[in-house]
Amino acid sequence: MNKFVKKICAVALISIVSGSLAACGNSGVSAKGPVKTASGKIQVEYWYGLGGKLGDNMEKIIKEFNDSQDKYEVKGVAQDKYDTTFKNLQAGIAAKKSPAVALLEPDKAVIFARKDLLINISDYTNKDADFKADNYLESFLETGKYQDKLIGFPAFGTTQLLYYNKQAFKDAGISEDKLKTWTGLAEAAKKLTKKDGDEVSFYGWEPMWGQDNLIDAALSNGGKILSDDGKQVLINSPEWIEAWDSFRKWIHEDKIMRIHSGGQGWEYWYATVDDAMKDKAAGYTGSSGDQGDLDFNKLAAFEQPAFKEGKKSSPIAQARVLVIPKEISDEEKQGAYEFIKYFTSAKVSAQWSMASGYISVNKGSTSTPEFTEYVKKNPQALVPTAQAAHATKVFIDPTDGKIIDALKVAADKVEIENVSAKDALDEAQKTAQEAVDSVKN
Repeated sequence: MNKFVKKICAVALISIVSGSLAACGNSGVSAKGPVKTASGKIQVEYWYGLGGKLGDNMEKIIKEFNDSQDKYEVKGVAQDKYDTTFKNLQAGIAAKKSPAVALLEPDKAVIFARKDLLINISDYTNKDADFKADNYLESFLETGKYQDKLIGFPAFGTTQLLYYNKQAFKDAGISEDKLKTWTGLAEAAKKLTKKDGDEVSFYGWEPMWGQDNLIDAALSNGGKILSDDGKQVLINSPEWIEAWDSFRKWIHEDKIMRIHSGGQGWEYWYATVDDAMKDKAAGYTGSSGDQGDLDFNKLAAFEQPAFKEGKKSSPIAQARVLVIPKEISDEEKQGAYEFIKYFTSAKVSAQWSMASGYISVNKGSTSTPEFTEYVKKNPQALVPTAQAAHATKVFIDPTDGKIIDALKVAADKVEIENVSAKDALDEAQKTAQEAVDSVKN
C-alpha cells in the first residue's frame, strides 16, 4: 500500500469514528468570535481535497504563510477529494461550523453562490491597493464569477493531458503523430497491447475513470452539452455516441484499454498512474497536476487530441477556486483573503505550479527566475498552458449538478458495465432534460 492510499485510509477511518463534521474540523465561528491560537493568532481553517504530493505541497505552503506573518494561523484540513469538500462544506454551513476558506470545483462554488452563502471577494480586492486584476489570467478569474460577483478566487488551473511511455512507443515504432487523434491513439494502443491468450499483461492505454475524459472526447468530436439557448440537452447526439461507444469498444471488446474504478478517494487515480510508471500500460490520460508524481525520464506529456481527423481538440480547462463562506467572523474573512492573496502571488503560484504541474493563475509566475530556469529542464511544464489556450471553458451546470450526475451514471454504464453508449446517453439525456425543463419553468 503506497503512502497516498495509507493517508486516504486514515482519513476514512477518522470519518467513520468521529462523524463527517468532526473529521473536517470544527472551529467554525461562535458568538464569541474566531478561535485564537496559543500565540494569539487568529485561526483560519482551510479545507482542501488533495492528497499525496499535492497534499504535502499544500501543507508546505500553509506553513510558509504561517511563518511569514504573525496575525493569522491557517489550519489545513485535508479532505478525501473535491466532492468530499463540497459535501462537508454543505453540512458545515448548515451546522454553522464552516471553515474560513475552502477549495472547490467552480460549478460547486456556483451552487453555494446561488444560495447567497459566499462572500464577494471583490469587496476585499477593491480595498486592496496591491491587488491588480491584470496580474491574473482573465479566463480563470471569470471562472470564479457569478452574477458579476467574484465568489471564488482561482487558485490554479487544470486540464487533462496524455502521458505516454517514451521507450514503449519507440520500441513499437510509434511516433507522436498517432497522439493527434483519439482514433490514431487507439491504433497505437492496439499495437502496444501485449496479451497472453485472453489475459492482457500490458495495456496500450488507460483513460481515467469517470465522465471527464469521455466529455472531453465528445467535445473534441464536435459535441455540445447544451444548445446555444440553453434549453436543449445534446448529450446523446451522434458526436457523443460515436466518441463514448468507441471507448466502450476499446475497453470491453478490443481490450486495448482499461480503467481503474472505485476505492477510497483518489485511489483509482493513483492506481492508473502507477500502471504507467510501473510498465503495466503504455500511457494514460491524467491531470496536469499529476506532473509532480511522474518521472519524465520515462514519460512524456502531450496535449489531448481531437477525436478524429477533421475535428478540433477541445478538452475542458478550468480553475479550482478558493471560496470564503459568509457566516464566519470578519477577522476570519480577512485572514482567508490574506491567505488567498499569498497563495496566488507570482512567486508562490510559480512554486505551486513547478511542484504540481498545475497552471499558475498569476501571469507573473512564468517570469520568475525559478520558473524560467525550471521549464528549460522540464518542457512538459508548458504543455498544460499550451492546451489551455485552445481548450473549452468549464461547463457550469444550470441544474446544480443534475446534468453532470446523469453523465456520471452513463459513464459508469459505458466504462464498467459495457452498456452501449446510445442506451446510456439516451437515458442520461432524458434525466438531464427533465432537470433543465424544471429549471426553465
